[in-house]
Amino acid sequence: MRPVAVDKDYRQSARTAAAASDNPRQRRLRSIATRRDPARLRRATGQTTARSGALVCRGNRPDWPENRSKSTKPSTRTAGSLSGKSLELVKILKKRKINIACVQETRWVGSKAREVDGFKLWYSGGSRDRNGVGILVDGDLREQVVEVRRINDRLMTIKIVIGGCTLSVISAYAPQVGLDEEAKKLFYEELDEVVRGIPSTERIVIGGDFNGHIGATSSGCDDVHGGFGFGERNGGGTSLLDFAKAFELVIVNSCFPKKENHLVTFRSSIAKTQIDYLLLRKGDRGLCKDCKVIPSENLTTQHKLLVMDLEIKRGRKKKVVFEQPRIKWGGLTPAISREMGEKLTGMGAWSGSEDADTMWNKAASCIREVASKVLGVARGNFGGHRGDWWWNGEVQGLVEAKKAAYTKWVECVDEEEAGGLRRFIRRLRQKLS
Repeated sequence: MRPVAVDKDYRQSARTAAAASDNPRQRRLRSIATRRDPARLRRATGQTTARSGALVCRGNRPDWPENRSKSTKPSTRTAGSLSGKSLELVKILKKRKINIACVQETRWVGSKAREVDGFKLWYSGGSRDRNGVGILVDGDLREQVVEVRRINDRLMTIKIVIGGCTLSVISAYAPQVGLDEEAKKLFYEELDEVVRGIPSTERIVIGGDFNGHIGATSSGCDDVHGGFGFGERNGGGTSLLDFAKAFELVIVNSCFPKKENHLVTFRSSIAKTQIDYLLLRKGDRGLCKDCKVIPSENLTTQHKLLVMDLEIKRGRKKKVVFEQPRIKWGGLTPAISREMGEKLTGMGAWSGSEDADTMWNKAASCIREVASKVLGVARGNFGGHRGDWWWNGEVQGLVEAKKAAYTKWVECVDEEEAGGLRRFIRRLRQKLS
């Protein structure tokens, strides 16, 4: 938990009061002020609330004292194939209270959507062995998605209405370094077209793997680069900076001074780089309260989770539970239709001399009654995810052990111990496969 910001006036007033008296309370105030402990000083002086505008952090959840509206947490990460990992990813998102996630390299084919343990995943892909992008939205925001556009297997976007504003979220996956320049040029042309089509009144969040290094310093790009990057700039990073300049965007994860572990988004045994980025409009930069990499959350062993705290006002929506049973109309066939027609005729569903409303209500009631008996009724509230039969306690334990071993291996300096950890991780992977 980060400390609450306290004005210097409090420390000065404590020193003045302590000098004027020498009773035990004043000696305690003098001791606290000398050690510059803001939290203890506030308690000792009876200052129980932060000053107006101070950012109070409970755990890692920012909240403004004068406005208790819920914040939104977008994130981005490269999944390295989502096959068999979607539930593990959602578990991480729930743990970190992330509302929206842009994922790349999903390697799922098609332009579809699916439920994943309370989240909804929209994805776009063309091949099982490369590319693919997706966007996950949590249960609070999924019903507020008003538009989904799938451009190709490297670009897709959704629109979400949050409170009184519209947020366009773009998931992007730039071509790798080894591909030809024509593919990279085509990617940025398509990304330009997508951003140009978004009205200036809408907010934008771009999360993606841009396969480029923007460098540790701004070096002539002060308007889009915050000056807190990592590594040396290359051609891919220059292309991203030029794109950000053209549309007056800012690269958010270069705007906060962080330790190396909270900047590096890709780490392997031979290299560590920053290639994943989150972008906002310059005018919305003030909405972002923090942006950093969480190195301990490893869906893959190389790509890290990049998270941004975005303060957007949104009302608290009551949770709606759908428990209304429904008829299994999907099982209707021509033969069953004829059978139902005969039963309805026998019940006199179509006969009568009443007014139109009465006849309609009678026919509808008869149809529902017959369909329930012939087709069956499904339970309205499905409690689980159809693909989670394998996600049991044993599998979760193996996944947690693999994560812990990998974290220890990254920090290990002894070659013999590192070799043992590598073999242990390999055995765990074999058990999970």
